[in-house]
Amino acid sequence: MHPSAIDLPTQRPRPAGVPERLTVGLLNNMPDAALAATERQFERLLGPGVRLLRFHLPEIARGPQAADYLAPRSAPADAMESAGLDALIVTGCEPRAACLTDEPYWAALTRAIDWAAEHTLSTLFSCLAAHAAVLHRDGIVRRRLPSKRSGVFACRATGRHPLLAGLPDPLPVPHSRYNDLPEADLAAAGYAVLTRSEEAGVDLFVKPGPSLLVFLQGHPEYDSDSLAREYRRDLLRYRDGARSDRPHPPAHYFDPDVAADLAAFAARLAPGGHEEPPPCRAPAHAPWPDAATGLVANWLALVAARRGHLARADALAAS
Repeated sequence: MHPSAIDLPTQRPRPAGVPERLTVGLLNNMPDAALAATERQFERLLGPGVRLLRFHLPEIARGPQAADYLAPRSAPADAMESAGLDALIVTGCEPRAACLTDEPYWAALTRAIDWAAEHTLSTLFSCLAAHAAVLHRDGIVRRRLPSKRSGVFACRATGRHPLLAGLPDPLPVPHSRYNDLPEADLAAAGYAVLTRSEEAGVDLFVKPGPSLLVFLQGHPEYDSDSLAREYRRDLLRYRDGARSDRPHPPAHYFDPDVAADLAAFAARLAPGGHEEPPPCRAPAHAPWPDAATGLVANWLALVAARRGHLARADALAAS
């Protein structure tokens, strides 16, 4: 049994007048190589005032190293139901099947999505998890893009919302994906798009309910060098024949000289070669981390406000 599964708290009443910090779950579905980095990224954004509990889907096949990493620190997803979570973050997973519903973990993921939508104050879905959630709950099918959408895009607010309070407009957000969600389909199903980019499309959108569902097509949690490391990986995959399309450098990301060197290398790169990419140096000053911290702080403030509202309603009902 996972040690963390033993230690998970049960739902319990909180003594009157005693504040309790928020408890947030992280259902981390990322590929083995990105497990630790993704956990660290979200832990950094949440800050020290949040109690973070880690969960995983046992149905996602893991290598020995990743399994050893998860064993002492993460509980199976069904343990979320007794963990006393205020909110949940669900990350994506690198797809293997052409259709998400054919993934071996689909049934387990959708059970977690349905539980969170009814039993948390808010759930945040990142990238592929956002695509999975809207497909499962509203039948919205993502569409394959002509090429990978990668870069840092200026995402403008569509109006006022507490999640955007104090954030710059436009909001710089890293995106890295092969698929997109049609905005018209989201609107028809009751989702509200909060930020969008002319180049990247829908960025941040929400749907109210028992749990405020928050969806990110981008990756505000990324480190400053995440896109650089991804691009180098994509170059090597193309060189080694693991992908058929020649990768383009992330848009609006690299410094001009770095971008030029990488574009020249990619243009002459041929599958089956042995040439190593030049250094994929990240920009010295990434434009999105401060905004990402503000976005997550706004989300936590909304979760705290919803918890306070429910506590006052319960106290009034008991009086």
